[in-house]
Amino acid sequence: MDPMKFSQRVLDWFDAHGRKQLPWKENPTPYRVWVSEIMLQQTQVATVIPYYERFMVRFPDIRALADAEQDEVLRLWAGLGYYARARYLHQAAQILHERYDSQMPLDIAALQELPGIGRSTAGAILALAAGQRQPILDGNVKRLLARFKAVDGWPGQSRVQAALWELAEHFMPVQRIADYTQAVMDLGAIVCIPHQPHCEICPLVEDCVAFAQKRQADFPAPKPRRELPVRAIQMLLVRTDNNEVLLERRPPAGIWGGLWSFPECPIGVDVADWCRERLGLTVTVEPPWGVMRHGFSHFHLDITPVPVMVAEPSSIVMEEEGFVWYNEGYSASRGMAAPVRRLLAVLVNKIV
Repeated sequence: MDPMKFSQRVLDWFDAHGRKQLPWKENPTPYRVWVSEIMLQQTQVATVIPYYERFMVRFPDIRALADAEQDEVLRLWAGLGYYARARYLHQAAQILHERYDSQMPLDIAALQELPGIGRSTAGAILALAAGQRQPILDGNVKRLLARFKAVDGWPGQSRVQAALWELAEHFMPVQRIADYTQAVMDLGAIVCIPHQPHCEICPLVEDCVAFAQKRQADFPAPKPRRELPVRAIQMLLVRTDNNEVLLERRPPAGIWGGLWSFPECPIGVDVADWCRERLGLTVTVEPPWGVMRHGFSHFHLDITPVPVMVAEPSSIVMEEEGFVWYNEGYSASRGMAAPVRRLLAVLVNKIV
């Protein structure tokens, strides 16, 4: 299909059916588009919208985000998952404040030097906010193009990704750049969906190779499957007579980096001994709760919550910067991963 014909069909569909009321479409500054693109990575629009709106109220510009404590950024992100995105967003805002006077450079190479911004995200920022002719290749667009031209292989392979980038550039129009960029994302998200795509209403169906071959389900090829490993830990729900619960800040790197969580004790280790040696606490260990599995992209985590009762807070723990005694009326700004919040809510409900 001629590129102009392709883009015109996509734009005509967008004019009739596209999503034009998204909050980041209102006043689409580079900063607002950037935040939305980071939140939308591996997360659906309906989930992102309330998080985005709360985030923008608290951090309306780069300066506000750069000046914030990481804890507050993570708290507003809690529940979206993939927390490295929030840490990179915060780090990038600080770099922008220091190097670019709290402005985003409108240069694709400069944007890609910032933490958490790859080629597709940089292209989306420049296309949607500045009208630059920069192609994008998010998950929806990969699927759309892979089906349209029947591109074999998993998009994570360099050969396949290069072919898809070539197609993305080929079909990019020279006018209405922002609308077209939103349109191809919307078309992939609404019509060319992963399972049982709505080919009957697709503006590209007449020239779609996958449709002609009745092989829509074959494109794009899935990531080669492998058995995910399982890790197991004990999470210690350490509490006092005053109903304060001990939380520990996780290391900045790794899962839930920088968030607050319960102290973790290896499986098979005596909990009372561990608390005495690690925390300086003499405790009474209660029966463990049932195992809770939490899935990550690269492994499963089996969590065994273990309630632990302590007579009084330890001076050792109190002096440690990475610990805090938490209660419902305190530390409201502390960021926690969703499983930790769920366990905390259950614990609080049991002791109230």
